[in-house]
Parts: sequence; C-alpha cells; structure tokens
Amino acid sequence: MKNDVLQPQLLKNGGTIDLTQLASLGYEDFSGCLLAEVKAGGRVAAFFGVPGAGENDGLELFAVVARDRHANLAVYRTEVGTSFPSLVASCPQLHLFEREIAEQYGVKPTGHPWLKPVRFHRVWQGQTDVWGRPLDQHPRPGDMEFYRVEGEGVHEVAVGPVHAGIIEPGHFRFQCYGEKVMHLEISLGYQHRGIEQMQFQGPHPFTMAQMETIAGDTTIGHGLAHCQVIEALSGCEVPERAQAIRALALELERLANHVGDIGALAGDIGFLPTASFCGRLRGDYLNLSAALCGSRFGRGLVRPGGVHFDLDATLVREVLTRIDEIEGNTLGALDLFFDMPSVLARLEGTGRVSRSTAEDLGLVGVAAKACGVARDSRFFHPTGVYSHLFDELITEETGDVMARARVRYREVVVSIDLLRRIGANLPAGIIKVPVGPLQANSLAVSLVEGWRGEVVHVGITDAHGRLRRYKIIDPSFHNWNGLAMALRDEQISDFPLCNKSFNLSYCGFDL
Repeated sequence: MKNDVLQPQLLKNGGTIDLTQLASLGYEDFSGCLLAEVKAGGRVAAFFGVPGAGENDGLELFAVVARDRHANLAVYRTEVGTSFPSLVASCPQLHLFEREIAEQYGVKPTGHPWLKPVRFHRVWQGQTDVWGRPLDQHPRPGDMEFYRVEGEGVHEVAVGPVHAGIIEPGHFRFQCYGEKVMHLEISLGYQHRGIEQMQFQGPHPFTMAQMETIAGDTTIGHGLAHCQVIEALSGCEVPERAQAIRALALELERLANHVGDIGALAGDIGFLPTASFCGRLRGDYLNLSAALCGSRFGRGLVRPGGVHFDLDATLVREVLTRIDEIEGNTLGALDLFFDMPSVLARLEGTGRVSRSTAEDLGLVGVAAKACGVARDSRFFHPTGVYSHLFDELITEETGDVMARARVRYREVVVSIDLLRRIGANLPAGIIKVPVGPLQANSLAVSLVEGWRGEVVHVGITDAHGRLRRYKIIDPSFHNWNGLAMALRDEQISDFPLCNKSFNLSYCGFDL
C-alpha cells in the first residue's frame, strides 16, 4: 500500500476529521502503524469498535493515539470480520480495549492472553459475544473464571463485590502465600448502565445529565470533555470568558478531590489531624463550586457552547478571598502530614509500580506521574486558558504510595495558583453561544485532564449528523491494572492503603 495512504489523519485536541477522507487500512497495515506509533512514544488514548451501517457490514475499529511530544492525535481505521489478531502481546495497554470489543460486538481478538468479560451486562441487541451469551442471558458474577495460583501454603482471599457502607460493587481476589500477595485480580462491571449505547442518534435532551454522572466526582471533567466533542462537531467557538470559568471549575474539582484523598490516606494510617482537617477543607472547596453554580459537584455549569452561570465582580472577589483563607489551612494540614516521620515510614516503598510497568499498561494521571511518566493533557494537549496559563508538569520517581500522595500535594499548590491567575484575569464578554447542527460523517476527540487523569471522549456522526458512536474512557479504565501490579509481593494488609492511593472509580469504569 502506498505510504501516503498509511499516514494517519492528525488533529488537535478538540478537533475534528472528515471520515470520508480517513482511509480504512487493511488490518496488517493498521496493526503495524499502531504498534509503530506506540514504539515511537505514542500511547493509545482510545481503541473501540463501530458497527457498520449495513446488515452485512463488518466491524470498524478506530484507534486514537496521543502523540504527546507533538501535541496532536493520530487516528487510524480498519475493518474486521468475526475475529482479528490480538495486539496485546506487543502492546499491553490494549488489553482491556480488546476484551471490551469482544464483549460488545462478538468479534474475537484471537491470541489474546487473557480473554474474559470486562463487565456484567447484556449483549447489544441482536448479537452474541465471543463466549456465546445471547441477548436474553444476563451474565452472573459467579460465571467469571478467576486466575488461580496453586501450591502448598497458597490461599485465596476474596473481597466484595458487596462492601460496607455506600461503596460501589467491585470484586478483588487475592492469591496469597502467607501474607504476601502473589496476584490480585480485579473484577468490576456489576452495575453496567449502558451510557455509551444511550448516546446513539444523539445528542439528546438528557445527554448532559448523563455525562455529569459518568463519575460523580468528575462532573466537570466528563461534562467538559463531552462539550468539547459537541463544539468540535458543530464548529462552535466557545467564548473566552466561558473557557476561563470552565477552568476555574475544573481546578476546584481537582482541589476538592486531591485534598480529600490525602485526608483519606491519613485516615487509613491513623494520622487523625490531617484526616480531620482535610475532611473539612474538601467541603470548603466543594462550597466554592457551589458558589459558581449552586451545585457542590458543579452540575449544571458546563454546557455545549459555554457555561450556564456567569460570575460578577463581587463573586470573583469573594472566591479569591476564600482561596486566600483556605490555602493556609490546606498547606498547614498537608505539611503536617508529609513532615511526620511515622507517616513517611508507612508510605515510602509501599505499593510500588515501576516506570516501565506504567508505560506498558498505559497508566494516566496521578498513577502515571508518580512513576516518572509525564502525562498531563493540560500541558501536552491544552485547550482554552491552559494554552497560555499552564506550564507545571509534575512527576515523582518512586511510584509508591508516597509518590502518589506527593503528586496530589504538588498539584494542589499549582491549582491554587491557577485559580488566582484565572480569577484575576477573567476575560470580559458573553458566556455562551448557540450550538448548530453536527457535521455529518465526522469524528471529534476531546481530552480533559480530570483530577484522576486523562478523560477521553470520542464522537462519530453518521450521514445525517447524528451520533453513530460515542466512546468514553475514564482514567480508571487505564489505571485499575496499575493497582493490581502495585499489590504484587506486598502484604495483603497494605491493600486498603494502596487502593486509596489510586482512588479509582467503579462507575467511571462501568459505563
């Protein structure tokens, strides 16, 4: 095949491509290009299937590769039949993506090293999955085959899926020798909601409400990612003032969750001063979000075309004054935590993930940065005010619980500074513009650096400008396997601490 055909379509974050101009490669060329991208430093931001429009059409596969060093995204496309050769052995970060495709469309990635369901949900209408489950057969958690280690002295510990309190369901199965964890298998997907499928022929009047509840603690992150997809597909130019208000809300969301997570880590190891301080401080940041829009989680603020609520000069001054008051208490509580020898002794060296493992698994956000892997969409793929305001790329090197906590601490400092800079230079003008019809036969990609890491939304339209496929990747989708690796050769008693240091989303995974 000619080299010009093998070249990918490139776009910037928040951009679109015309699908009529995107060549469909043969699978051999597709896989060769994808592996070459990863070898050259790219990473798979999204990999998903799109059913053909006709009854006899095959399944199209789309890969979106983030080229961080070039600040752009490469899109590849191919079509497969009932199976395709798995690429997981050469590219482990495709592991869950391929399993998801097998589950959703009944197309088998042959040679996949660990092919099993991703979620407990009914198969899409009129199809069966690769395990032969028809539409009317609801898979049960008891049907799942788990990896087992056998031998004298080896035992198995099963936790969940039912947990105490209001924790969402998730099953953790440990293979142990004594107290040492040899393997942890994580099984999720017990409350599949079908959010992606509900976007078919959208956007619908209820779409934004669904986007804001993909992961409730990432309301702004997912809401903004969706808005950027719709704005790209409609050619909408968001006002600068709206972009600044969106960034304020996104950083407040980051602050509330990072401060809350450090407080939770303090609680897990019994360091009560920081645990109690951070619980209150998290509420302070949530209350600032409520001051912007009436919702502590930011619901109702971000909408396609801009934002739904404006800030007058009095409110801006109030927010900045409150930030000045909260900052001292925040840094005092965090410094107390990180200066305590007993805290350092408990966190340092616990739950370590190597840099090579993080890169192989495609970890993002806090989990990646703690391993020395520089990944931040605000830096590499900036949109809005981040294009000229953000230059703080934070990483740690040790990949342990301490590193993940330190990344959060340092990002808290950066986010507070960003709030001041954005608030002090809030552009004048309108906050929302109308959104027109979506472009037909187009693909748009949006990357937003949520507080856990990179949120990815991809929208594909049909010939009538309606959504033909909508793909959502929460950062937890990449990072749950990182938690499993963090427990290798650790004591099983370290699981709560390691789990909290990742603090991944169940519902964000189980779409």
